[in-house]
Amino acid sequence: MAALKIAFEAPDNSGMFRPSQARPIDLVHLANQTMGDKALEIEVLQMFSRQSRQLMKDIAGADTEGRKSASHRLKGASLAVGAHAVARAAEAIENDPATDSHLAELSVAVLEAEHFVLKLCR
Repeated sequence: MAALKIAFEAPDNSGMFRPSQARPIDLVHLANQTMGDKALEIEVLQMFSRQSRQLMKDIAGADTEGRKSASHRLKGASLAVGAHAVARAAEAIENDPATDSHLAELSVAVLEAEHFVLKLCR
């Protein structure tokens, strides 16, 4: 009977394992995508870093439609690995490709994600 009482009086800790939006890469989301395979996580993150670097070049040198297309691809890749800040910044460019401040925000988000990936790969 005491165990039953403890179970119903215990605090709700269900929020304890929610994905982290604070990190450049949401490791919980990534682990779900890779089924917990750490080697695959590293491989996917390295591919994401290379792809994001190339897409940044594409976005910077493109016309309006090119910016929309490249930022859409970057947003998709970012969501796949859990790089939520990169995805939000890419979406801002996709929705408003003429505003240069969005490109600066995206550059910062990509750089932070790349540094995070480099630290994980050490």
